[in-house]
Amino acid sequence: MDNVIRTCVITKDDETLYNVELDELNEMDVAWYWVDFANPTEEESSLLSSTFQFHPLAIEDSLDDFNQRPKIDFYEDYEFLVLHALNKDNLKAIELNMFISEKFIVTFHKEDIRELETVWDLMNRNCSMRKGPFFLMHGLIDKLVDEYFPLVYRIEEELNWIEDNTKNETIAELIERLFDLRAEMSTLRKTILPMRDMLYRMNYSDRLSYLKERHLYFNDVHDHLLKLVEMLESYRDFSSDIRDSYLSVNSNSLNTSMMTLAVITTIFMPLTFIAGIYGMNFNHMPELHWRYGYYAVIGIMALIAVLMCGLFIKKGWLPMMKFRRGNKHRRND
Repeated sequence: MDNVIRTCVITKDDETLYNVELDELNEMDVAWYWVDFANPTEEESSLLSSTFQFHPLAIEDSLDDFNQRPKIDFYEDYEFLVLHALNKDNLKAIELNMFISEKFIVTFHKEDIRELETVWDLMNRNCSMRKGPFFLMHGLIDKLVDEYFPLVYRIEEELNWIEDNTKNETIAELIERLFDLRAEMSTLRKTILPMRDMLYRMNYSDRLSYLKERHLYFNDVHDHLLKLVEMLESYRDFSSDIRDSYLSVNSNSLNTSMMTLAVITTIFMPLTFIAGIYGMNFNHMPELHWRYGYYAVIGIMALIAVLMCGLFIKKGWLPMMKFRRGNKHRRND
C-alpha cells in the first residue's frame, strides 16, 4: 500500500472537497473534515503531534508495532479510539486508530482496510455519514462489525462439516482441524470482546453525551457484538462436544483393538505352552513314539482354541466379532 495522507472536507454549504492541504484546514471555514493517514512514513506520522497536537500517549499507541486492544480514551477536546479490522484469510487483526471531535476525525492505520475504503467512497454520496464526525464514526464501526459475521458463520459451517465428516477423513485429521478452529475462535474473541466492551462504554459514558442522537445506532452495533460473542461461546461449546465425541470414539476404537489383541494372545497362550512342551527334544517322552500323537496334539490344540473362542464370544470379549454380528442384525432390520 502506498503512503497516503488524504483529506475529505465537508463545507458548511454541504460541499465535499478532497485533497485539501493540512495547513489550509485551520484557515478554511468548514463544517468538519476527515484526514486519513494510510501507512504513513515517520515524517508523516510526526504530523499527529506537530499539526494536530494530539496527546503523546495516543500517538504512541498509534505508532506501536504491536496491536493495541480495542479501546476508547477520553482527552480534553477529543476522543481516541482503537478499532480492529480482521483479515479474511488469516484472521489477522488490523489496527485502526481514530481521533475524533465535533470538528474532525483523523484515522491512522499501517495496512489497507477495505471497510474504510468503502466508507471513503460513500462520503462522496449524499449519505448520513456526511452529517458529522460521529455519524462517520458510527459508519466505520458498523462496517467493521458487519464484516465479523462472515468469519463467524464460516466457523459454524466448518464445525458442521467436521461433525458430519462427509469426506470420511480420519479422526486424527478431524481433531487437528477442530483444534485449528478453536484457535481461530480464540483469535476472534480477542477482537470482538474488547469491541463489545468499548461500545458499551461509549453508550453509557457521560463524556459522550453528544452521541444521544445516535444512541440507538451505536446500541444496535453493540447488540451485533453481543450476538457475535454469544455465537462464539455457543461454537466453543459445540466444538468441545465434537472433540469429546471424537476422542471417545478414538479411545473406544483403541480399547477395542487392545482387547482383540489381548484375546488373541490369551487363546495362543495354552497352544504355545503345548507346542513348547513337545518342542523339547527329550529321548524319553512316550507321546513322541505314539503313531497318532501328532494328530492328537493338533486336535487338542484346535479344541482348546475353539472352546476359548466360544467362551470369549459368549462373554462379549471378542468386540470385533460382536460388532460384525451387530451390523448383521442392523442390515436385516
